Amino acid sequence: MSGPPSRYDHVGSFLRPQEVLDARKKFFGGEISAEQLREVENKHVEELAKKMQEVGIKSITDGEYRRQFFHTDFLKQLEGVEEVGGIVPSAANQFAQQPNKIAVTGKLRHTKGIELNNYLFLSPLVTAKGAVVKITIPSPTMLHFRGGRESINIEAYPDLDVFFDDLAKLYRAEIDTLYKAGCRYIQFDDTNLAYLCDLEMRKAAAERLGGDINALPRQYAQLINSCIDGRPNDLTIGIHLCRGNFRSQHFAQGGYEPIAEVLFGELNVDIYLLEWENERSGDFKPLRFLPKGKKTVVLGLISSKFPELESKEEIITKIHEAAKYAPLEQLALSPQCGFSSTAHGNQITPDTQWEKMKLVIEIAKSVWPDA
Repeated sequence: MSGPPSRYDHVGSFLRPQEVLDARKKFFGGEISAEQLREVENKHVEELAKKMQEVGIKSITDGEYRRQFFHTDFLKQLEGVEEVGGIVPSAANQFAQQPNKIAVTGKLRHTKGIELNNYLFLSPLVTAKGAVVKITIPSPTMLHFRGGRESINIEAYPDLDVFFDDLAKLYRAEIDTLYKAGCRYIQFDDTNLAYLCDLEMRKAAAERLGGDINALPRQYAQLINSCIDGRPNDLTIGIHLCRGNFRSQHFAQGGYEPIAEVLFGELNVDIYLLEWENERSGDFKPLRFLPKGKKTVVLGLISSKFPELESKEEIITKIHEAAKYAPLEQLALSPQCGFSSTAHGNQITPDTQWEKMKLVIEIAKSVWPDA
């Protein structure tokens, strides 16, 4: 498998059941143990996997039910990484709860398979024909973009090139652990390449990180490539670019043109899951850089942020607009992002998220004969 298991996919997260949210609150309050929390999560992951397969979804995830935030729960399990305090919200986005900042406080080491037990629990639950487990993990760029040099201990890493080398080793170890356990589909979740499409965020990043900001997309592509190059032929790697997905709000806007040539031409992934649900994502012209006959772009045309169901006819029209720049056989369809990138969830109902997924599948089957 070098592309998605079907012509339709999803980004990975689903709205957390209330019982999971309540159990997590009790765990944080010291009322229940980690083992008791996991028992509750297991119950609902089983139900989610069953529901996905009943609906016809082929990429089966655990809904990220075991995470509070899509990135920090993974990254803080790396040796040498710590949470160091809350992010100060911007004036435009005064959230009640922000993820803690992540800092590199020592030498990086991969001491255990972070997603291994989650994969081993989910894998036996996936029995439908053509269905596979998809494991989602934050992109390695998440350890650099938000804090830059200041968030990376200078005694541990006086040379950032060594930091990037060690970071890639960690990811190669995690990927190898998952592959040996049987996983064949891994997705990186990356906000930072998407943020570099936003001119204001690009300017802020230049001030925060220093150096040539125009070189950063290529540097990040090289970092990701160093994590995945040399992988087995039957291991599919996808990447989702996110402009922000906290309680139905976004952070960035702007089309993919500033990074398109590097994104499609130099980043060695098999699948791109890209947001294109409205005008803030720009037009489809950047798809002209997609190499012919290689790679798949999953068009995120269905909003996971808002409850209104899209028009089937309008989505089909958009797919054919995209096909003016990339072959239709290299395209697929999905929601634009996850339904719950953090435990807080988007401003939709559980019923709506399933209606959205059924719409994705219905449209895909009407556009692609092999869906």
